[in-house]
Parts: sequence; structure tokens; C-alpha cells
Amino acid sequence: MYLTGRLPLLIALGAVPVVLLSAAGIDAWLTAAGWVLLCLIAALADAAAAPDPRRMTVRRRLPGRVLLGQPVRAELVLGNAGERTVRGRVRDAWQPTAGAPTERAAIDIPPRESRTIAVALQPRRRGELRSRFVVVRSDGPLRLAGRQARLDEPGTLRVLPPFTARRHLPSRLARLRELDGNTSVQVRGQGTEFDSLREYVRGDDVRSIDWRATARSSTTMLRTWRPERDRHVVIVIDTGRTAAARVGDGVRMDAAMEAALLLAALATRAGDHVHLLMFDRAIRARVTRVDGPGLLPAMVDAMAPVEPQLIDTDWDAAFAQVRLLTSRPSLVVLLTAQDAPEAARGFLGSLPAVARGAHVLVGAVTDERDPPPERPDAADVYRAAAVEQASHDAAVVAAAIRRAGGEAIAATSEDLPPRIADRYLALKAAGRL
Repeated sequence: MYLTGRLPLLIALGAVPVVLLSAAGIDAWLTAAGWVLLCLIAALADAAAAPDPRRMTVRRRLPGRVLLGQPVRAELVLGNAGERTVRGRVRDAWQPTAGAPTERAAIDIPPRESRTIAVALQPRRRGELRSRFVVVRSDGPLRLAGRQARLDEPGTLRVLPPFTARRHLPSRLARLRELDGNTSVQVRGQGTEFDSLREYVRGDDVRSIDWRATARSSTTMLRTWRPERDRHVVIVIDTGRTAAARVGDGVRMDAAMEAALLLAALATRAGDHVHLLMFDRAIRARVTRVDGPGLLPAMVDAMAPVEPQLIDTDWDAAFAQVRLLTSRPSLVVLLTAQDAPEAARGFLGSLPAVARGAHVLVGAVTDERDPPPERPDAADVYRAAAVEQASHDAAVVAAAIRRAGGEAIAATSEDLPPRIADRYLALKAAGRL
């Protein structure tokens, strides 16, 4: 049972007769108590006369997946299996991060009919969003009170990473086409494959002239080269405690996902095989043996429910999983945050083992620096000192990564994805992949 706003109004209307009766010599308190009791009896009778909401049926219509930040239209199909018209309100019990409206939707459903109620959602968090039940309120004939019931009908919506770094993809694909020989720019490096012959034009590298083909024809012929394909690129996203640190409007792991998606989209267009591993002390997500158009959907679907774990990552176990994904990785990209020398000892001790057989990139997300205030106070000075200390520690770890055979790339959450992609293209152009 529940009470509506009409009951207090009805009780307030009794103030007028109470005043009049008290002026006539009748006890005002007794009159007021009698009026309130009469209103409560009317509310109880009204609630008893309300249609039973437990005879309602609920069915959901939901998209299975949606990108973070996109509006979603969820639908509730409410059916009235009773013999009386149900008038009242309904509320879908989504968790707060789903962005469901707070107000209840009004319903007016005749017997043996159904109505569709639209629920506008605006997800504010990546992952699995759930609604386990629907609450239906059925008003009585006087609308003073009514009956309420919880109808269990679970609903799940998977919110995928937004992949905002997609805007960097067209320019990187254009550079990849240049490497593939589809434009006039031809690049040759150690490990590249012979593609075709074409006529020499001014500005081309004379070292690529094919003298035998030139002797057989009347024009100077040039060999064109393309980067090797079918390389194995392994992307490891650290889901340990350092991934939970906030940078900008999100956490480090969200920025690592953006970098992984951009690199995967670029690598699969280049004909390489991409493997994804999200790991701390257990496998949180893994995508392997998926190529072509199905790669990115598989990756975002695997990434969506993963959250950072407040534990230290076991890097020996992580690199063992890398070796299980592929026995011959050409590029291993580690997206982590090793910015403290003491905490990075385990990582640095395990890194040489994987760096011996592949080129290793270590990408770290850093926070943007705020410009110093014109008139700093003591707190600003301490904050600036802490920032400088953190930068020094990160530089020490980066130098240790280079000594271990890896390559460190540190950038903000906006800059890290394109920098990782640019380094991949540079390695392709140099013939090192």
C-alpha cells in the first residue's frame, strides 16, 4: 500500500469545518481527530478497492549493447491480465549509472490489453548495467491510496568502451596505404617484401632501381616494397591497482583500452594478427584467433565488463600468458603504469624475458599538468614538488625499461593512442615488424 498526495490535501480541507465547529462550542481536537480518522479509513478502503498490480505482466525490449555516452531507448511492455483498468505509475529499477529518469511513468491500461512504456537511458559508466525488477503502483478509485507490487523481470545492458580514438584512424590508415605502395611514397627497410615494378620518377630512392628490368625496357624501372604481413601483435592491458588511478575524466585503464582499440584497428588493416590480454593475477579478458571485421567487436565486448582490481599484477604469469597466445610475437604492447621505481621492480625483472624475442612497447598514461599559478601559495609549491618527483621517478623507470630491451612511451590519455599507433607505423616503415 502507498498514499498519494491527495490524502494530505483532503486532510487539510478539514481545517475549515474544524474551525467552524470549534466556534460553535464543539471540541476542536475531537473534531480534528475524527476527521483524520475518517480520511485514513477512506484511504484504506481506496487501497483495498485498487486493482491488484500483481496481475500485471512485464516484458522488456532492450538493445544488447551500446557505446558509452550514447542514449538508449529501453521499452517495457506492460500487460493487464485482470478484469479492471489499472491506472497508476510504473518505475524501472535501473542502477543510478544507467541514467534512467527519476520520475515514474503514468499508465492507464484497460483489462486484457497492454501498453509500451519507453524508458530513456543515458549510461554514464562502462560495463554491465542491470535492472532486476519493475515497480507498479495501482491507484484506487478515489486516488487517495493504492497498491504496489514488485514484478521481477531482469534486464541487462552491456555498455561498451566509446572508442573516441577512432578519430585518429583515417590519418593513420592513409599513412599505412603509403607504406603499402598505394601512393607515390615508397618505403624500403630491412625485412620488407618486394611488391611490384614501376617507372622511376624524380625524388625516388635510386637504391631501389631494378637495373635488370631497366635494361630490358626503355625506361628506368623502380622496385616497390611493402611491409611484411601476418605479424603477431600482442596487446597486454594491466588491470591491477595502478590501472584504477584517475587521469582526466576517467581511469588509466579506460585510456589503455582506447590505445588498444586504435592499434588493433590499424594492425588488422595492415594484415597483422592481434591478440588481446587483460591481466592482473588472473585473466580478465582475452581475445585471440580473431581477424578481420570481427576483431574490434570482439575486443570491445570483452573489455566492457572489466574493472581494475586493487591488487598488484603478477608479471611473470602475465608474460607466460603472452607466450601461450603466440609463440612468435613480433610486437608486444604493454599498457600499464610503471611510474615508481620501487613498485616496478617485479615488472622490470620480468621484462627482459619477453623483450628477447619481440619488440616491446610500454605505454603509460600520465596526467595533464596544470599551469602554475601566478602567485603560488605553500600548497601549490608542495604540489609542484610532488609533480616533479613523480616525473623524475617516471624517467628513472623509463630508462630502466630501455635497459631491459623495451621502449617506453608516456603520454596523456588523449595523446597515448595516436602515439602508440604512430610508433607501430614507424616500426612497419623501418621493416622491424
